[in-house]
Amino acid sequence: MPSDAQQIATIKTQTLARIAEITAEPKPSYQLDGQKVGWSDYLEQLRATVEWCNKRLAAEEPFEIRSRGYT
Repeated sequence: MPSDAQQIATIKTQTLARIAEITAEPKPSYQLDGQKVGWSDYLEQLRATVEWCNKRLAAEEPFEIRSRGYT
C-alpha cells in the first residue's frame, strides 16, 4: 500500500500533467444548457491542488533545527 507521501506525489504528478495539457491547447470558456465551463477557473483549481500537494509533501520531509546552547 502506498504511503500518504507517495499518493500525494502521484496526485501532484497527474495534476501537473493535466495543467500541461490545458495550457498547451487553451480553450475558451462557454455555456452549455445553462452550465458554465470556465477553463481559467479549472486551471486555478488545478494550481491550488498542486500548491496543496507541495505543502503536504514539505510537511512530510525531515527538518533540522539549528540552535546554540549557552552556559
